[in-house]
Amino acid sequence: MYRMSPSDLKDKEWSMIEVLTERSAPQGAHRKYDMRQIVNAIFYRVKTGCQWRMLPQEFPPWQTVYDHLRRLKERGLWEKRVAN
Repeated sequence: MYRMSPSDLKDKEWSMIEVLTERSAPQGAHRKYDMRQIVNAIFYRVKTGCQWRMLPQEFPPWQTVYDHLRRLKERGLWEKRVAN
């Protein structure tokens, strides 16, 4: 069972950025891990400054989280603004 972290997105926050994490071409295999958990893991690492390999086991594997961070960065997710 997943324990909430103070850095986790609230439902309203997630609803604002969820669409930005969707794949542009969703063909291929389905995602093995929930994108909200991946984003929560990214925020946890940013908030705590922990090493990738030290991410708590409640999150997806660090390699998966890192790969998604890299891909989202390449797509410009972190620079996009969300309208209120």
